[in-house]
Amino acid sequence: MAFEGLADKLSNSFKKLRSKGKLTEADVKEAMREVRLALLEADVNYKVAKEFTKKVTDRAVGSEVMESLTPAQMVIKIVNEELTSLMGGTEERLKMPAHPPAIIMMCGLQGAGKTTHAAKLAYQLKSQGHRPLLVAGDIYRPAAIKQLQVVGEKAGAPVFEKGTQDPVLTAKEAVRHAKDYGNDYVIIDTAGRLQIDEQLMEELRRIKEAVQPTDILLVVDAMTGQEAVNVAKTFDDLLDITGVILTKLDGDTRGGAALSVKAVTGKPIKFAGTGEKLADLEVFHPDRMASRILGMGDVLTLIEDAQTKLDEKAAQKTAQRLMQNKMDLNDLLEQFQQVKKMGPIKGILSKLPGVGNKLDDVDIDDRVMDRSAAIILSMTPYERSHPDCLNASRKKRIAAGCGMKVEDVNRLLNQFRQTQKLLKQFGGLGKGKRRRMPNLPM
Repeated sequence: MAFEGLADKLSNSFKKLRSKGKLTEADVKEAMREVRLALLEADVNYKVAKEFTKKVTDRAVGSEVMESLTPAQMVIKIVNEELTSLMGGTEERLKMPAHPPAIIMMCGLQGAGKTTHAAKLAYQLKSQGHRPLLVAGDIYRPAAIKQLQVVGEKAGAPVFEKGTQDPVLTAKEAVRHAKDYGNDYVIIDTAGRLQIDEQLMEELRRIKEAVQPTDILLVVDAMTGQEAVNVAKTFDDLLDITGVILTKLDGDTRGGAALSVKAVTGKPIKFAGTGEKLADLEVFHPDRMASRILGMGDVLTLIEDAQTKLDEKAAQKTAQRLMQNKMDLNDLLEQFQQVKKMGPIKGILSKLPGVGNKLDDVDIDDRVMDRSAAIILSMTPYERSHPDCLNASRKKRIAAGCGMKVEDVNRLLNQFRQTQKLLKQFGGLGKGKRRRMPNLPM
C-alpha cells in the first residue's frame, strides 16, 4: 500500500520521542532530521520536505510543546496538522455552475489512466444521482473511442462520439447535446501523448477555449513519483488546471507525489484512484490521508466504503439471522461476498487505527476467502442450509468439486461451528441469560 515505507520511518522517529519524558530542542531537531530523510526517501520534493520540517520545528520548539505533560504527542499533533496542510487542508469538490451542465476536461499523458478514470468519475457521479455524459475526444490512439464506450457502458453512462472529427468540434456538440438531453455533467476524455508536445497542448487549449470547462482535471500516475509533480507543473502552467486525480495510490508507491503536488502547483488533489474497479475512486481527504500516514487509521473512509459498496438490505437480513442463531453456510458465503466488495483485506485493515503500520511484514492472502467460498459453492443448497448432514462421503465429493482436500473442508466447517458457538453466547447476552461472556474478564 502507498506510504508504507514513510509511515514506518515516521513511526520509528516518534517512538524515540515517546521514550523521553521531556523533550529538548536538540531532540526535536534530531527527530525532524529523520522525518526529512524519510520524506526524501518517499520521493517528496526536496524544497517541500525542507519547508515542511522547518514549519514543524518552529512550532515544536515553542514553550507550549516543551512544557507540555506529553510533548511527544504534541509534536505528532503538529506533524499531523502540517501534513494535512501540505496536502491541501480540506477536500476539494467538483464545481457546479449556476446553469448546468458542469464541464470536466480530463487531461494527462498517455497511459496515466484518463479514459478509465473518466468512467470511474462518471460512475461515482451516477451513483450520486447525476446524469453524466462521457465524450470521446481522443481520436489518435487506436481503439480509444471503443475503450471509452466499453467502460462507459459498465459505468452506466452514455458516450458521445463523432469518430475522427476535430475534438474541439466534438466537445462543442457534446455540450449542446447535454443541454438538450438533461445531462448535468459532461466529462471530456482528451488525447494523451507519450510526452508533452506543443501539438497536444494547442489542441487542449482550443478545447478549453471552446467549451470553458468548470474543471480541468489532470490525471497523473502516483507510481512515477516526482515525475508526476513535474508533469502537473507543466500542464498547470499551460492550462491552469483546477485539480489532480492521482492514480494507483493502492500500489507500491512511495507517496511523494501526493505530498508534493499541492505545494508545487498550488492545485489540490481532488480524487485518488485506489484500485482497478469502477468504484475504486475516492474523494481525496488530506486530513484522513495524514492520519493514515501517521498510523492513526482512516475509519471515516472505511465507513463510507461500507455505505457505498455493501448491500444494506442483505447485511440487515444476515445480521437478523445471526442474532436469531439461524446462521448457516449461505450466510457465511454472503459475508465473504460482502467483504470482497470492500477490496483487499490488507487495504481494509490499513484503515484501522494502530494497524496500518504493522501490516508491512504480514502476508494476508485474499485467496483464502475465495477458496472458502469455492468450498461452499461446491455444496448443494440443502447442504449449505444443513451443514450437520455433511458426512465423510459428502465432504469427499465437495473437496473433489472445488479442487481441494477434505482437510480444507473440515477446517472451514470447524471455523463455522466456532463462529456459531460465539454467536450463541452473544445471543444469550441479548436475552439476559448471561450476565457476562465466559472466559472474558469483567
